[in-house]
Amino acid sequence: MPSIAAFVGPSDYRDTAAIGLLITQTLDALQLPTDFVHPGDRVVLKPNWIKEHDERYPGPHQWQHVVTHPTVIEAVTRWVAERLQGRGSITICDAPQTDSSFATLKEYCGLDPLLERCRADYPTIEIKLLDLRPEEWHAVDGVTVTKTRLSGDPAGNTQVQLNAASELIGYSGDGRLYGASYDMAETNARHAGTRHEYLLCRTPMDADVFINLPKLKTHKKVGVTCALKNLVGINANKNWLPHHTEGTPDQGGDQFPEATAKARLEHAWMGLAKRWLKNRPLLSRLFIPIKKVGRLYFGDTQKVIRSGNWHGNDTCWRMVLDLNKCLWFFDGAGGRRLSPLRYLSIVDGIIAGEGNGPMAPDPKACGIILAGVHPVAVDCVAATVMGFDWQKMRLLRNSFRIRELNFVPFEPAEIQIISNKPAWSGTMQEMDETFSFRPHFGWVGAIERRQSALAT
Repeated sequence: MPSIAAFVGPSDYRDTAAIGLLITQTLDALQLPTDFVHPGDRVVLKPNWIKEHDERYPGPHQWQHVVTHPTVIEAVTRWVAERLQGRGSITICDAPQTDSSFATLKEYCGLDPLLERCRADYPTIEIKLLDLRPEEWHAVDGVTVTKTRLSGDPAGNTQVQLNAASELIGYSGDGRLYGASYDMAETNARHAGTRHEYLLCRTPMDADVFINLPKLKTHKKVGVTCALKNLVGINANKNWLPHHTEGTPDQGGDQFPEATAKARLEHAWMGLAKRWLKNRPLLSRLFIPIKKVGRLYFGDTQKVIRSGNWHGNDTCWRMVLDLNKCLWFFDGAGGRRLSPLRYLSIVDGIIAGEGNGPMAPDPKACGIILAGVHPVAVDCVAATVMGFDWQKMRLLRNSFRIRELNFVPFEPAEIQIISNKPAWSGTMQEMDETFSFRPHFGWVGAIERRQSALAT
């Protein structure tokens, strides 16, 4: 029976001692085995570092609601280090969105001083920080104009062939899957018929203990981003990840919700632009003013539904479940795991994000930490705490309908919540006092729990 700890505390990151205590209390409530972390283990901490700031407000003051806060990361690092007893390694790593600046992220979050403090207090433990990306893009107004090669994961990559075990089997999007860039051919070459494969960074795949540190936020393509969706950040090539299917629902796509004349025109125009811009960085700069004109006619992405940013997205949830299958069942060599992965998720909900997540949400001070040893249970409780009906989200509903490589060995009713807030202890069905998060505008009216009330 999976237990999820949901503890309420301060909503001010400056109270580092109180947040550290809150995390310890939350983890203690889970009653993890005393040997969950062994001396000598390779432990990976995977924060959500999607972007160095809210994409609407570049600068050093608008990021606490977007990424996992360093106060949470440092508290968990110290919790792990105590259990390693002087032997082993802790790797804090992520592959942020390709057009993000890791150097700026480190500066804003104070990651170098964080490492120095932890290394000074635990000198015999190897504590590392890794940017797992193979390249970083520089974008102007959402258009990629230059690409810089990076070293990527020093341990290399892991290619996992899910093939017939993929959640994309039987899906009608063959040939029209859109990944992370204009190169749709690359995405569809990896997902065609019964061929479905992913390229993952080897360091997290080789971990003895994987600790997922997601941010509690709404998400434009899957409803909420928490433990399950955070695995996008262990990929070595994000263009192998299908995010939506080109076209409208009547065409078997989920790019737009309706087959309007404007949607058809935008689809044709953007399709032509993507083919022209593929592998042509010099032309990309010429596209910037054209895109601005197009925005005036087609509307801004912050207000108009496109690119699968709505509750009808039938593509992205499949990819997310596939990624979790890869971590759950495969090791760093790409073979089946010989022993189960020790997995833990600790969710940063101190200041969460609502509305246009994951990169432009509005801050929502909640002061909560969620923790559990199964990502589906964590995400279902997280969605419920946010005031959403998890059964109305394809990602969560279909987690209990997996055909092949099923990593969910329990039913929703078996999930038990442990909390220092009495109204939250029990089952999800019994939770009648929750936060009322505002969904992404493409999800408004589709996922809210009507009976929820704002928690105090």
